[in-house]
Amino acid sequence: MPKSRRTVLKKFLKTTSLLLMCSLLLAACGNLQNSSLSSGGGDSSKSSVQTTSASDSSNYDVLLSGGKYKTSPISGLTAADNSNQFNSRSFESGLMNLSKKQFSTNSYVFQEGQVLSASTVTDWLARKSKKNASGLNPESNGSTAADKRAPMYFQQMLEEDYLQKQDGKYKLAGMSIGIAMNKIDYYQKKQYGATYKTTISTEEQKAQGERIAKEVVQRLRKDSKVGNIPIVVGLYSVAPEDTLVGGTYFQYAVSKSDDLGSWSTLNYKNQMLPTVNGDTAISSSDSDAFSNFKDHIQNYFPNLSGVTAQAHYDGTNLKSMDITINTQFDGLAQVTSFTQFVQQSATKYLPSGADIDINIQTVDNQQAVVTRTNGKFYSHVYDAN
Repeated sequence: MPKSRRTVLKKFLKTTSLLLMCSLLLAACGNLQNSSLSSGGGDSSKSSVQTTSASDSSNYDVLLSGGKYKTSPISGLTAADNSNQFNSRSFESGLMNLSKKQFSTNSYVFQEGQVLSASTVTDWLARKSKKNASGLNPESNGSTAADKRAPMYFQQMLEEDYLQKQDGKYKLAGMSIGIAMNKIDYYQKKQYGATYKTTISTEEQKAQGERIAKEVVQRLRKDSKVGNIPIVVGLYSVAPEDTLVGGTYFQYAVSKSDDLGSWSTLNYKNQMLPTVNGDTAISSSDSDAFSNFKDHIQNYFPNLSGVTAQAHYDGTNLKSMDITINTQFDGLAQVTSFTQFVQQSATKYLPSGADIDINIQTVDNQQAVVTRTNGKFYSHVYDAN
């Protein structure tokens, strides 16, 4: 399709996708178990695999093939570019959280999606046309006017596979599908020209997402590797390019056999702290707690370039907080001392009920990480040598 209409689909592995993969592996202990893998419910083909043992019951064991983490062939495929890098991580982590509602971490093993191919998803993300009858974005109506053109609703797709051990081998027993829907569709009227945008209403985003989800499930059911396994489908609202947080899932459904099932509404919200552009804090107490944490570490270590956070809410309930601290430290001893101080300050000032990820970094390098999961703090300083 012509590049001028931005229908060429581009594949790129984003840094945040790699970070998610690493976090999955780091969350697991080094305890590996040998087994064999069946690629589908009725497939008898086998290959040597291992599983990691998760460090706690809130995380999935991860399936390794030949001792290696297996990435999905559709990872990073998008219908059009969106420069908001926060979308990738929230798209992936949000789908895994939805999966935990259906697939117990004690009963299922996780693997990045292996059923859908890159060529299949490339066609699905494109516009429907005479040459591409499987396209799930609408046909172009020929208009380039922002309020008259047919926008690209469907931006990205994600597959997660959940396996169970049966008769000595792992079989696909569940699947989760993320469907990312644009709130704003960015486009060009001519190749390399100015960028324009079409705003999509909440009602239209929801209706189009439900239409696409229903069709995706129907197509998946025709694949012999999928059959009648449960499928979790989440609809994700892509955050615009000019925001400093990622998007959120706004509803999900579970298909038990043929039909998609009823939709459940989600009330997830993300917010940057300190708040920007005159935004009102979702929770003034959480905002104050972060400000106290930020002021405390900057008073003791003024040589910091910035301290920001992404707060993730379910309604008004803080679920997690991702904090980035940009430093200008050079020495390992200084970074180590600062990391210890950050952990002490987080314990004292940050809200106690939420998971915390604190990344300490320079412009060029990751220096340290402090995390709190299920109430327990962990920290690690990276030694470049």
